[in-house]
This record gives sequence, structure tokens and C-alpha cells, in this order.
Amino acid sequence: MTQTATSGTGKSAESTRPLVVELTGVHKYFGHVHAVDSVDLDLRSGEIVAILGPNGAGKTSTIDIILGLSHPDAGRAKVFGMQPRQAISRGLVSAVMQTGGLLRDLTVFETAEYTASLFAHSQNPREVLRTAGIADIADRRVGKCSGGEQQRLRFALALLSNPDLLVLDEPTTGMDVEGRRGFWAAIRKDAENGRTVLFATHYLEEADAYADRIVLLRRGRVVADGTSSEIKAMAAGRTVRATLPGASEAALTNVPGAETVEVRGETVLVHSSDSDATARYLLTQTAARDLEITARGIEDAFIALTGDDAGSDAVTPGAAR
Repeated sequence: MTQTATSGTGKSAESTRPLVVELTGVHKYFGHVHAVDSVDLDLRSGEIVAILGPNGAGKTSTIDIILGLSHPDAGRAKVFGMQPRQAISRGLVSAVMQTGGLLRDLTVFETAEYTASLFAHSQNPREVLRTAGIADIADRRVGKCSGGEQQRLRFALALLSNPDLLVLDEPTTGMDVEGRRGFWAAIRKDAENGRTVLFATHYLEEADAYADRIVLLRRGRVVADGTSSEIKAMAAGRTVRATLPGASEAALTNVPGAETVEVRGETVLVHSSDSDATARYLLTQTAARDLEITARGIEDAFIALTGDDAGSDAVTPGAAR
């Protein structure tokens, strides 16, 4: 498989932004496991970049290298032009992880205040709690906070040093819909002020809605790098949806153009390489009605590019900046 996502007309403008992260030919081994395989990745100031991939794709290993928690076995990793650990020590990078790092018996404010005392220069703890949307629970003990509230507290703590690069690992785990929306509004505002954000998530719709770029990893290699629309365009074909009472997948095996057929109650979903032929067949040869044709979504692209049936060749990242 050889496919390339390109950055379109905005590439020349974006290429003038300062480089924040630069991975060049990075490899990482764990015994016989090639966790990171020749990864090239550039992040520039003010970008929001999602890194996606199935379990074992190399997301965490790549993030660990950027955070200086792990060293590449080959290749080069630079953050703000220096070794990752140097950037961390200067307070240029903060991370929000899924779990850990919180003392349950302290209040939310006490946690922020104590963490702020560890930095030579930090933002006002009450301000970061307000930015994270948890100022109203400042006096609540951490152990009494919900999972989503604790994750927002981790976000607030990451902001205390006013980092230029914010790395998020599954940042909205445990948050409700309203909480997730507020969280991403704060992230977007930060990016507009120049902060770079790299996040890993299993919520594909979040990457689709909020990332400027999406980087897909498969078996330790970058297989796609581009905007959401560019990534979705790499999943060829369209989806034909129709209402067809009494339908079965077995009865629809001969639909022209069909690659896969799903039956969900009275709804039929046909992933097709020839949507016109599929639609014509359903409307003339069956009792289908309420037919819709849509382009593939981010989930379709994710499966097509990272699934077991995807090719083994890495994609040249057309959006490398």
C-alpha cells in the first residue's frame, strides 16, 4: 500500500511556524518487538495533532520518546531543538496522563497550589482551575472527584508551568459530553495563543473534530499524516445506507460494488466501491427506501489504513512539516 496525504494550500504558511517536535528515523525496540519503526514526525507551533492507531501500534512508545521517558535506539528526537529531557527540565513541556499522579486526601486547590510550588515560575493556581473548568470544586477532596473531574485536574496541573508543548494521553477519559466539549474549547483557545498540542485518543470523533492533523500509526510505522478530510479521502469508496425491512446479509451478497454489507435491524449499510451501481440495484431490485450515499468517515479510514488487511508499506507523510 502506498498512499500519501498532503497538506494542501496551507502547507507553505504552516512551514513558517517554528518547529516544536522533530523525530527523524526514530526506532525503538523492546526485545524482539519493533515498537517504533523509522518514524518521521514534525510538529509546529500552534498545531493540534492527534496520534491514532490500534493497540500496539507504537503510540505510547512514540510519546514516551517525545517526553524523554525513553530514548530511541536509532534516529534523532528533538524538542524545541534540544534533547527532550532538556526541554522538560526547562518547563517547556507538560503531559496529561490517564491515571496516577494525584493525592486523594488533598483538595483540588491544595493539589494545584502544591504543584505550583514545585516550579520556579508558575501560573496562578486558581486561574488554571478556572481554565480547566473546575474552579467551582476547588475545595473538594480529590478522592471525592469523579474520573472526569480528576482528569480536568491533571489538565490544570499541566498548565501551571505554562508549557509551549502539551502532550495528552486519552485526555477526556471519564468526562461526559459537556465536559469533553468544554475541555476541547480550552485546548483550542490555547492553540490559538501558540501552544502546541499532541494527543492520543481512542475517540476517533475527537480527532476528526478537533485535530488540525491526524497521524496514523500501524505496527510502529506512520501510515498516514494529514488533515481529517485528507485521511478520510484515503479510504476509497462510499457508504450506501437504506431502509430495507427483512433484509439479511446473506441475501445481499450479490449487490454490485459491495465490499461489505451490514444489516442493523431494518437498516442496511453497504460499503461500496461503486455507489451508483449499488444504489441502482437496491432501488430497482429490492424494496429499499430512504437511501443515502455518504463519503467514508474517520472510522472507515482508520480501519482501512490500520487494520489487518492494510498493506505493510509505510506511507510517506505528505503532511510532514
